[in-house]
Amino acid sequence: MPRTIWSGAISFGLVTVPIHVVSATEDHSIHFHRVHLEDMARVRTRKVCELEDREVSTSEIGKGYEITRDQIIPISDEELRDLPLPTAKAIEIVAFMPWETIDPIRIGDGYYLTPDGQVAAKPYKLLRQALERSSRVAVARYAWSGRERLGLLRVRGEAIVLHAMRWPDEIRDPSELTPPAVELTAEEIEGALALMDTMTRDDLEGDEFRDTYTEAVAELIEAKREHREPPVAPEPAAESGQLVDLMAALQQSVSKARESRGEDGAHADVHEMPKKRAAKKQPAKKTAAKKTARKPRKSA
Repeated sequence: MPRTIWSGAISFGLVTVPIHVVSATEDHSIHFHRVHLEDMARVRTRKVCELEDREVSTSEIGKGYEITRDQIIPISDEELRDLPLPTAKAIEIVAFMPWETIDPIRIGDGYYLTPDGQVAAKPYKLLRQALERSSRVAVARYAWSGRERLGLLRVRGEAIVLHAMRWPDEIRDPSELTPPAVELTAEEIEGALALMDTMTRDDLEGDEFRDTYTEAVAELIEAKREHREPPVAPEPAAESGQLVDLMAALQQSVSKARESRGEDGAHADVHEMPKKRAAKKQPAKKTAAKKTARKPRKSA
């Protein structure tokens, strides 16, 4: 059973659901220590008081807000815990929304909410089934770790999941990152859609979704432990240095995707033949379309 991160309740109108919060994910990454390369001894971070020039213990360390370089206001964990907020001890649901209306960029880490005892089982199940039948998610406010947060509650299996959410003013405006204006032909768009069709999946199972980096690090560690040479990375394909034709790249990508899935007709054209014949009847327009398609590649 995962360790409880936080205990409180879900506030759903006048309904209260006592819950425990546990992590919904596991970290399987390989972690390293910092070491002194000369003798492989651990290198640790020591907490030193700048004024007294001595190492201090955890019990001597607290929080402080710097107003100026010479004025710091101490804030204790107890003061943060006792803030007059309704969300300090509860996850307060404030709205229900369709799942597809939530921008994924606002969604953060996920946590499982488990009912706290038999008394909480019935209201917990009530909220879970209401969310499931309505095909909606709940938007809530809660306070953890010294700050109020926005959260999203959704159903996963028999459990309710809480996702941390970012406040609207925490999302940067992407307008300044908009790429330069370019023009695409209908054939290029159809080629991209054809590639998407060949790469469409119903699940995330398979070798493509395996953490090969962690496996490679584990193999490197094992090879060094056994005093043998680690595996050698394959040489990357040499780049031609020439501009890539977009349609040709789409054609090759579709072919490779179909071959990897064992499909026939891997070399089929990605655009519709009727549109290709219509283009042949008007060579001037076809030439103009090609020149337009080349323009963004030169600027790239």
